[in-house]
Amino acid sequence: MLGATVWRRIVGVDRGVVIDAVEFDDEVDALVVSVRHHRRRRLRCGRCGRRSPGYDQGEGRRRWRTLDVGGLRCWVESDAPRVDCVAHGPTVCEFVWARHGAGHTRAFDDQVAWLAVHTSKTAVCELMRVAWRTVGSIVDRVVTEARAHEDPFDGLARIGIDEISRKRGYKYLTVVVDHDSGRLVWAAEGATKATLEQFFDLLGPDRAAQITHVTADAADWIAAVVADRCPNATQCADPFHMVAWATDIPGLIRFAKQERIDLDEVRRGLWREAKKTGATPMITRIKGCRYALLKNPPRLNDRQRASLAKVKRLNGALWRAYLLKEQFRAVFQLRGAAAIAALDAWLARACRSRIPQMVELSRRVRRHRTTIDATLVHGLSNALVESTNTKLRLITRMGYGFRSVDNLIALCLLDRGGYCPPLPAR
Repeated sequence: MLGATVWRRIVGVDRGVVIDAVEFDDEVDALVVSVRHHRRRRLRCGRCGRRSPGYDQGEGRRRWRTLDVGGLRCWVESDAPRVDCVAHGPTVCEFVWARHGAGHTRAFDDQVAWLAVHTSKTAVCELMRVAWRTVGSIVDRVVTEARAHEDPFDGLARIGIDEISRKRGYKYLTVVVDHDSGRLVWAAEGATKATLEQFFDLLGPDRAAQITHVTADAADWIAAVVADRCPNATQCADPFHMVAWATDIPGLIRFAKQERIDLDEVRRGLWREAKKTGATPMITRIKGCRYALLKNPPRLNDRQRASLAKVKRLNGALWRAYLLKEQFRAVFQLRGAAAIAALDAWLARACRSRIPQMVELSRRVRRHRTTIDATLVHGLSNALVESTNTKLRLITRMGYGFRSVDNLIALCLLDRGGYCPPLPAR
């Protein structure tokens, strides 16, 4: 009949489910749709879907929350017998309209998961009339089912590894991204060797041997684990982090400091000292040049070009450091033998510059020369991983933080892992 067809579409089931009745429950102020499986679908294990003999009637009839009908809540109601599965023992039977152990239908779960990715915490909770904790459980359930149906590590060849801060107090996540598909394939709490070892334990030695390239920053803990667990992989250093080493140099020379410090705090201290002594330190002569020194030359405006000209006239060491920084940046715009030759020439100039910071930078580059050369040859970077990290920070802000790191990881995998389901009936 037409009514049964319409209600099957509302509930989100096919013709294998029989609609027995539709009633309005005054006690819960909601519609209740009574359903049952067709005979050919009865008595299957809720965990593995295997046909199994009946065990008992379980706890009687159960209800699952489904999508609202207009302004009314709607529930699906059915008997919930248990079966005696060979693999799992006494287990509640399979329901095609809901995931095992869930209190919501698949259509409801899928819509909540989609909204969790595309809207804020307040929007999904208000629209679906659920708590944020319930959203976390739904997302975890959807991702677990999706990853159980396919091997997330299948075909991995080129991966990127990085850590991201998720919370104050040195709370980090380690993430692994597939360069070929762009997917987030794994994430876990922590940023240590033990954390990364968990990924390679799941990957297994055979698939780890198939990894050909690994991109990362210069973190020693990543390099050590990759060298031990991926014998055939070529490690590539991220160009952005390499250039960042040189970008810090002009600020350090500007204030004649050997350690990495807060530039703004030093600037304020020097101004206070100048007022007390009546002296005119170098900062007063090259005031306003900070952003000109850090900005890419093609993006400089006329005022910033004039600032650079003032630096060239007043501070020779700072000007030479700036030129070396830009030459180092230009190395990563080349590829292959030309890039390696340019890096050799830069190292020769930097170690003879008599600028202590640049000499130290050249030594640091030599220590990571193997991974830098691999980057110049293969053209890989951690840009894809950094873009994923940006999205993960956005997810954290949209959720106003997460009490459970597992729910955060599940939502990250749902969005960046390619597991986000489409909206129901779309």
